[in-house]
Amino acid sequence: MSTLTNHTLETAPEESKPLLENSIKAYGNIPNLHAVLAESPGLLKAYQSLHELFVNSSFDNDELTVVWQTINVEHACHYCVPAHTAIAKMMKVDDAITDALRNGTELPSEKLQVLHETTLKIVRNRGYIENKDVQAFYAAGYEERQLLEIILGLSQKVISNYVNHIAETPVDAAFQKFAWKKEEKVA
Repeated sequence: MSTLTNHTLETAPEESKPLLENSIKAYGNIPNLHAVLAESPGLLKAYQSLHELFVNSSFDNDELTVVWQTINVEHACHYCVPAHTAIAKMMKVDDAITDALRNGTELPSEKLQVLHETTLKIVRNRGYIENKDVQAFYAAGYEERQLLEIILGLSQKVISNYVNHIAETPVDAAFQKFAWKKEEKVA
């Protein structure tokens, strides 16, 4: 069990209080991830800024979900997979997309599958990607902007996934019905 603090408005560092107030305005409460991030005002601000930038990228809701959940599942984030399952439902993303990402099965469209595979290659290879994979990404209908925006989404997810691993962040009540654990593949 982690000893990292889940802050409230009362216990958070002064610099984090307005950021937590933003969380309350956006979500109606302080998500547990934000409560943990509040210990480091710069990290909370970076996370919130990256989130806003990624949501306003050129990706649609299905594509945002593919990038987020691909990274969450690859990083085996016990908190973010259920959270982004709930977020996908709020964003009206088809359950077939979310289920495929959570279960490691084929996505319902070739374009989304290529986005998933490209994101995975970037994550697994720490940013190194072969030219043939970049060309396949472009052939699927994406452009340079979207290739770079995957890295924007990854930047956000590294913050949340890594903090959740260290903090063992409790899953918020609203996300618990979407609990998830990475299946271990038997060789």
